[in-house]
This record gives sequence, structure tokens and C-alpha cells, in this order.
Amino acid sequence: MDTLFHNSRRKLSQGLLFWREAGKGTPIILLHGAWNDSSQWVSVIDSLSDRFHCFAPDLLGFGESENPNIYYSIDLQVECLAEFLQALKLEQVYLVGYSLGGWIAASYALKYPEQVKGLVLLAPEGVKIVGQEKYWQKMQRLAKFSPFVFKLLKLLRPLTKILGLDAKIQQYFQLRKLMLQYPTACQLLFQRQQPELEAELLQNRLQMIEVPTLILQGGKDTPDAIAKSQTYAQLIPKVELKMIVHGEKDILESCGRVVTEEIQEYIKERCSWAI
Repeated sequence: MDTLFHNSRRKLSQGLLFWREAGKGTPIILLHGAWNDSSQWVSVIDSLSDRFHCFAPDLLGFGESENPNIYYSIDLQVECLAEFLQALKLEQVYLVGYSLGGWIAASYALKYPEQVKGLVLLAPEGVKIVGQEKYWQKMQRLAKFSPFVFKLLKLLRPLTKILGLDAKIQQYFQLRKLMLQYPTACQLLFQRQQPELEAELLQNRLQMIEVPTLILQGGKDTPDAIAKSQTYAQLIPKVELKMIVHGEKDILESCGRVVTEEIQEYIKERCSWAI
């Protein structure tokens, strides 16, 4: 990897925003997933920056961006992104979003369509599917568990192994660890009131997205993730859904090279139309 990265910070109205930047040409904004930060995109930027100007911010409350004591929402992240683009004088961009970043990117395209030339959404969150409420309720309960509960479960591990519950409990431990590591993601997804969370879901507005959209989805991802991508593909007018057959739960980790090539070809094609 010989790409020259620039790490920068900018004070926005809600807090200090950090981003990674490399390349020149058509601007691309890459938005990371819920349980990650902009470092998720480093290898992608390394491949794209010889042709495009790549910007990968840490969303407010994530990574090296400031984590102010404010109430987080999808719309807050959208407004921070709008302020970021305005500060950098980027009038029209391509938005690439993974998971939570896909939800934010699609929400941005709905609110500021004139600024978005195209969307690439990787296994995007942000739509309601069958079984979603039950999953949210489970995760909300997990987010509320006190540290004492997890200490007790550790003490009871010999018993849980005998009862065949160890694998499930270990999954809870991993999820809890992620929640503690990414508290803003936890708040956005699992610690808000249900009506507020549902009001920011996009299934009733996706048909209003005007920009061309590419959706990339791993074929070996969870059924819920595949269902969400299919929902996006069914509702956005100018959309193409590409299933990457061997793509697993983390599509960037399992098939990053393929994802990078798809992003590059998609944007190159749109740029050639504009000429």
C-alpha cells in the first residue's frame, strides 16, 4: 500500500469530525458501518484513489471524531454530513455506505438529492422487515443488562456448557462487547424509543430516491441482511442489486476486492455518461 493518506479534522456545529482522504478527481464519500470506523475503508481507498478523490469520515461519535454528549439520530448524522460537504465545498458527490452508513447515505439522498450523483449501498440498514421488532426487543434488553448479569453468566459457565447454552451466551458476550466499544451505534440502533426509530426507517420513502443506486449484498450474509437489501432493491426506482455469491456477513472483509471493483466500475460508468 503506497497511497498517501491525509488525516484531517474539522470543527462542525455538533463536534469535531475526523476523516481520511486520498486521491484526486470525482469525489466519493465512504460511510462506515455501525460497528466500525473509517479505517474500514482503507484498502478500498487504496485501490480507488488513483482515479477518484476519496473521503472517509468517522461519523460523529465514532472513531477519532468527537463524541459529544448529545442525542444521536440518523438525521443528526445526515446534517453533520451536509455540514462536512459544505465545509469542503463539495457540491456533488457519490455516496458509498455500508450497513448503518448505507442508511445514512440513502437518507441523505432523500433530503439533499441535488448533491448526490449516485449511491452505492453495501448491505444497508434502515428498512423494516419481518421479525425486526422481535430482534430490536432482544437487542434492547441486552443493551440494558447490568455488568453484574455478565459477571454472573461467567461464573455459571460450567453449568451453561452442560445445558448446551454456552454458544448462545458467548454470542451475547460478543454483542455486549461491541455495544461497549461503539456506544453511539448502540444508542442509534437499540437505545431509542421505538416510534422515533421507526420514523427514520426508509421503506415508505425509498421510491422517492431519484439518483441511480447500486446495492451490493453478500450471498452468505444473514437472511435478515439479504431481506433488507432486497427491500431497498424493490422500492428504489433506478436501482441494481448485485448479489456477491461468496460474500459473507462482513462483505468488505470477505470480498473487498470484488466490492472495490464494483464500486469503481459503477462510478466510472456514471462519469462517462456525464461527459
